[in-house]
Amino acid sequence: MPQITIQQLTMSYSGPQLLSEVNCRIEAGEKIGLLGRNGAGKTTFLRLLSGQERPEAGQIELAPDTNIAILPQDVPDSITGTINEIILSGLPDEFHQPENHWKRDQYLQQTLSQLELDGDRQFESLSTGLKRRTLLGKAIAGKPDVLLLDEPTNHLDIDAITWLEGFLANLSTTLIFVTHDRAFLTRLATRILEVDRGRLFDWACDYQTFLKRKEQALLAEEKQQALFDKKLAEEEVWIRTGIKARRTRNEGRVRRLEEMRRNRSQRPKAVGEVRMQIDTGERSGNLVCHLEGASFGYDGKTIVKPFDLTIMRGDKVGILGRNGIGKSTLLKGILGQLEPLTGSVRMGTKLEIAYFDQTRDVLDPTQTAEENVGQGKTTITVNGKSKHIIGYLQDFLFTPEQARSPIRFFSGGQRNRLLLAKLLARPANLLIMDEPTNDLDSETLELLEERVVDYEGTLIVVSHDREFLNNCVTSMLVFEDGAIKEYVGGYDDWLRQRKKPESQASQKKNDSKTNAASSKDDVKESGKKLSYKEKLELEKLPAMIEEMEAEIGRIHEEMSNPEYFRGPADKQTKDQKRISELEGKLPIAYARWEDLSERNQ
Repeated sequence: MPQITIQQLTMSYSGPQLLSEVNCRIEAGEKIGLLGRNGAGKTTFLRLLSGQERPEAGQIELAPDTNIAILPQDVPDSITGTINEIILSGLPDEFHQPENHWKRDQYLQQTLSQLELDGDRQFESLSTGLKRRTLLGKAIAGKPDVLLLDEPTNHLDIDAITWLEGFLANLSTTLIFVTHDRAFLTRLATRILEVDRGRLFDWACDYQTFLKRKEQALLAEEKQQALFDKKLAEEEVWIRTGIKARRTRNEGRVRRLEEMRRNRSQRPKAVGEVRMQIDTGERSGNLVCHLEGASFGYDGKTIVKPFDLTIMRGDKVGILGRNGIGKSTLLKGILGQLEPLTGSVRMGTKLEIAYFDQTRDVLDPTQTAEENVGQGKTTITVNGKSKHIIGYLQDFLFTPEQARSPIRFFSGGQRNRLLLAKLLARPANLLIMDEPTNDLDSETLELLEERVVDYEGTLIVVSHDREFLNNCVTSMLVFEDGAIKEYVGGYDDWLRQRKKPESQASQKKNDSKTNAASSKDDVKESGKKLSYKEKLELEKLPAMIEEMEAEIGRIHEEMSNPEYFRGPADKQTKDQKRISELEGKLPIAYARWEDLSERNQ
């Protein structure tokens, strides 16, 4: 029996239907990524499943004793108390009875251990990432059968996202989650559901397979509609010129034409695409900025320690580090909004700067979208062409009604799109962006990536989106080991490069230890030559790596079969755990092979 059965589910909010008679079956243990454009109805779907909303029509049937918990997208402002108190509030009432206090305390300690949380800390003093981790603890404390997650990676740093991926990958609970993080989707999702124009599409595959199938489906739909439109046009010509009188033999063809007209009018309208352009304006000087021994902070307290940095025209620099370490402080120092505590900051010439602030402080919630972007003007000039504000906002998928509405009613995704519209409304040869990808749907995010890659100006971006960093930046500034270190390439390049210093440090440590050991051990640890055992290991590693990669490929191929997710749920869970295990071992094997190969030369 399915864990959740959805039949003819319909929902709207005094407007176009978000969900129109959708059907779906969800089996226990599945990890489902829920996709769709901003405003398509993803959060509404989760709220319907959790019982927070009631559908206008249709029904949701749960298997007996199915318990559902939800982690919302935003952290409520009203929550106070210690982490212990908040997690305990998620337990069923029976655990709060005196005779069950031992069980309650056991569950609490187990949850705190799983989430690596200090139960005595006050919720109000936590970072956004730790607050969301605490609310996750509240959600899982009652051991739900189904866990719903709405943008769980928002406002989390790389370490927190990596931890969350590992935690959820090992959870046997059924997961249904909305996220814009493509690496997160690739790691976790074994099945994709997509909300699109009121319909729910079940792709029955992992995320990478979904991307291929989606592209093929869109091409097929486009061809089918083109053929239909061609046939309709031919029939319209016939109706105008081919009938001289209403003869009986033509009535059937007339009725078919009327049916075709109805079908054409009822065809779901394609969701518009954001039309985004970046105007680089006047070319800046070769030097964009030069920092020499510069440090930054507040009230005399140093947050960013002294370091040197040179950014040249055309550089695309990514900034990475855990939450609260000083990334935004560094941006403000580069912008000149913050005077250096030590050292100097020299900016280049002819700079036109556009700053994307993750707090969205440049948007006035009391104003309309039109007022925020136009700033008293009715037209703007983009790439030398004048355009009305309303028309410009339509390029960012805002209807005229939305353009004239106060933005306090906008969703997070809509506000980020508006911020992009405001940012790109004037020329800029230096783009500084602080977490630009939060809340953006995948289509808008991919378009932003394309524009940034083609951008001829200079980019400085703070982001925890690993795919965005891989696709867009040419170098990385990383807060690590108490300093800022510079690396060539994107996120994956940083992962590869950062292991070398660690390996060298480890080697030096081993060398110092073995100085007092036997001469045999000294030769072995110094890296001058391999031992017999290490030579055998080096010979076996390529085959072992090839075997692991082949097994990962085989499991992914099985998952791409639509029949796979109709099979036993325990096999799906086992396969996902095996993939996680192999993906953890593979980079270690590669690093070991590289180390042994270098020492064998």
